[in-house]
Amino acid sequence: MPDSVAVAAVTFDRPDDVKTLLEALAAQTGNITSVALVDSGKSPVKDIAEDSSAPVDYIRSNTNLGGAGGFSLAILSAMASGAEWIWIMDDDAHPEDPECVATLLAAAKERGLDVVLPLVVAPGAPDTLSFHFRIDGKLTHDRALVAERGFLPNVGHFFNGALIRADVFYRVGLPDLRLFIRGDETDFMIRLRRAGVEFGTVTTVALTHPAAWAEVQPVLGDRMHVLVPENAFKQFYFYRNRGHLTRRYRRVRSLVADTVGYPVHFARTRDPKGFVSWLRAYAAGLGGRRFGPPSDFGF
Repeated sequence: MPDSVAVAAVTFDRPDDVKTLLEALAAQTGNITSVALVDSGKSPVKDIAEDSSAPVDYIRSNTNLGGAGGFSLAILSAMASGAEWIWIMDDDAHPEDPECVATLLAAAKERGLDVVLPLVVAPGAPDTLSFHFRIDGKLTHDRALVAERGFLPNVGHFFNGALIRADVFYRVGLPDLRLFIRGDETDFMIRLRRAGVEFGTVTTVALTHPAAWAEVQPVLGDRMHVLVPENAFKQFYFYRNRGHLTRRYRRVRSLVADTVGYPVHFARTRDPKGFVSWLRAYAAGLGGRRFGPPSDFGF
């Protein structure tokens, strides 16, 4: 029998995206046995889940658990189904073609890996990556340039499309609920590396997901950049969580890059308020403070 795959997906007020995702999952040729869909939104999508031809297990959460908490709940539910593999999906992502999960499984078996990821491309621009890779020291969003490198070991963009053998979660744990959003994927990747779990990106297959190009702000050309999320809500969590992970894992290079890059960025853009917001959130992360949902912070 083919390996069984359970999808762990989260959604928050994106009904059209959920419908697209479930249609794409139903079309997969791989053996998807269930879809654990955690819905924390203000407008539940239970009717869409029930109408789908995909094998959806709808899970309603009346508390906004954030991306990290939602993925944790979805992953546990997917694991409880007994599936051998867990395929992680955000609601605004979907497989590019019906062979996606089958291709990922084949690559994992060929290379003896327990974790593999696809490329992530921009909607309406399949030749352009939503998230950059660093090739020969330079950032690139060019799909062809990345794909010609073949399989990319020990790098990838979690969690969209990550295919993970179920027992890996017993070794490294679930996404960290404290991080809420923005940073939980980096934390998980660090834990994989520290546990010696090899992974990589399969460049012959892709997911579609909204791009994050506007977040990348160059500081020293291609040699250094910083990420500035699109709004104050995401900025707080990204800065806070980055500070937390820097301290937790003693990431000296990240500390140097952040304490140089962000002051330079905000000085160049003449944004003292932005600098103060970054400093407060980053310092909170370094100090292990202000964890929890957004209601705790007046958002």
